Amino acid sequence: MQPQPNPLELLVSYLPFVLVLAAAWFLLYKPERERMKKQQDLLAGLKKNDRVLTTSGIYGTVANVDRAADKVSLKVDESENVRLTVTLASISKVLSDTEGASAPAG
Repeated sequence: MQPQPNPLELLVSYLPFVLVLAAAWFLLYKPERERMKKQQDLLAGLKKNDRVLTTSGIYGTVANVDRAADKVSLKVDESENVRLTVTLASISKVLSDTEGASAPAG
């Protein structure tokens, strides 16, 4: 019959597992949650006439946002009235006025 380990020995033996879990939380999970929250806030604030960049690299101006259908209509060429419909999640960035001016024109 083996003697019962004392609580200090149990704590020392499980400490590396606890440290690995804590490191995983702070290095992997927490930054990803913050990134997702920032993206959700960006999409929630998306409105008509915002200059945006899609995840596929397309610059456009928001013509319509249909949150119920998860669709965004983008004007990509004003002179030809070219529009694209993309999913809401494909919007990666809302461009500021200075960024929008440096973006290639349609």
